[in-house]
Amino acid sequence: MTEERLAYTESVSKEYQSGRLKVNAVDEVSIEVIKGDFLALVGPSGSGKTTLLNLLGGLDRPSGGSVHVLGENIGELSDKARAAFRLERVGFVFQAYNLVPVLTAVENVEFVLELQGASRTESRKRAMSVLRSVGLEDLAERRPNELSGGQQQRVAVARAVASRPPLVLADEPTANLDGESAAQVMEMMRSLSVEQGTTFVFSTHDPRVIEHANRVITLQDGRVRSESTGPTESMEEA
Repeated sequence: MTEERLAYTESVSKEYQSGRLKVNAVDEVSIEVIKGDFLALVGPSGSGKTTLLNLLGGLDRPSGGSVHVLGENIGELSDKARAAFRLERVGFVFQAYNLVPVLTAVENVEFVLELQGASRTESRKRAMSVLRSVGLEDLAERRPNELSGGQQQRVAVARAVASRPPLVLADEPTANLDGESAAQVMEMMRSLSVEQGTTFVFSTHDPRVIEHANRVITLQDGRVRSESTGPTESMEEA
């Protein structure tokens, strides 16, 4: 079976100005994201993994090279077009959860669906369905400050996958979680990947994330140092 390339970069770079210095956070990186991947971008702090994730999500515009996601050269899109692309095609999970504090769990999930044009009735139905799939149906009416860190991150994942985007990008999704909560969140995302065919790309230095990946790309000083097959794929082949 031919693997379908969902996204790729071609010698992509991202340069930042730091005082009088220019810093290459990402330096001529070329990678591929294959449909169905559970891909971990790993490396120490400052290696460029979060910047590369932001480039794939259209949150940053490249300084050089190109970023192609779902058939679009997103670096060439206008700011408005990139925002629309992110809303319609990409889900995001952030380290700090980024939930709206005055909204309940179900309202946080509904919010993105309504931005995409779904009716209130349809948004509620889909939001409750995805909360059920992540085991939070009974906590749907609680606000973020009434939830544990692991529960908040599960709401964030539910929000990211509610519209069934082809690609979900997760930046250090387990950084603020204890061992049990991290394991639950990763197992949940892996199940969603298998059940819905969603492609996940993670920025992480957490072994708890890496052990679930089917591919691991290691970055150092803004460049790709190595690429390997992760434990998940190895176990499936055994």
